Amino acid sequence: MERLRSFWLTNGFFSTVLDIFILAFLIYQIYKLLVQTKAMQLVKGAAFLLVLYVLAFFFNLKTLLWLLTNFATMLIIAVAVIFQPELRAILVRLGQKDWLKFSSATKQVQFDSVLNAVEMLAEKRRGALIVFARNIGLKSIIETGTRLDAVLSSSLLLTIFGHDTTLHDGAVVVQGGLLAAAGCFLPLSEQTDIRKSFGTRHRAALGMAEQSDALILVVSEETGAISLAYNSNLRYDMTRMEIIRSFRELLNLQKGDVSGAVQK
Repeated sequence: MERLRSFWLTNGFFSTVLDIFILAFLIYQIYKLLVQTKAMQLVKGAAFLLVLYVLAFFFNLKTLLWLLTNFATMLIIAVAVIFQPELRAILVRLGQKDWLKFSSATKQVQFDSVLNAVEMLAEKRRGALIVFARNIGLKSIIETGTRLDAVLSSSLLLTIFGHDTTLHDGAVVVQGGLLAAAGCFLPLSEQTDIRKSFGTRHRAALGMAEQSDALILVVSEETGAISLAYNSNLRYDMTRMEIIRSFRELLNLQKGDVSGAVQK
């Protein structure tokens, strides 16, 4: 072991490669978090200030340098206040994310039954909110609703959302291949540029997509449109094939995996 350690320390090539690999991995993971939490505008702002500082230093713009240097602390505080939701989402994901996990869990969810129920609800103009958990656990969300741990089926979803039951207004959470809970409360989106026509369901779906890596299906009660929220974004009024294609891409599935079941 001592010889191996000495060889490693004296041979700079391997340590350099390892250093670059770890750094690249961290940068990639941080980039994914920034994109998913809409914090890329924060990065753009920081890059702009950095470029401005370099120009001021290069051209010896003393007043601008003085301002940037003396107000750096105030800028950091201002950024922390303005981007508080984004920074909070990043910290939550850092605490919950499994960094070495590159794929979702392997239990199956019968996805055709979900789509069949969703399409029937859309035809009847019955609102629905279905959350599919991925890598980030949703225990805190499940605890806000009624625990079921039931086999997922079209009839169960239609019973929950097709009638004015006490569970109708909340969301159902699908986790580990089961319908874990119903009547769950989701965090509302804090985005300011969201469509004014979106109701509470769409805002809740987007809020859930901002604070987790879950996939959320939404059925509009007003229009019957079926939408999918994920990675802090919401795709409105999707077709069945578009939804299947999105699930297949997001869960890294083979072409035939979604027709009868989704790996979950």
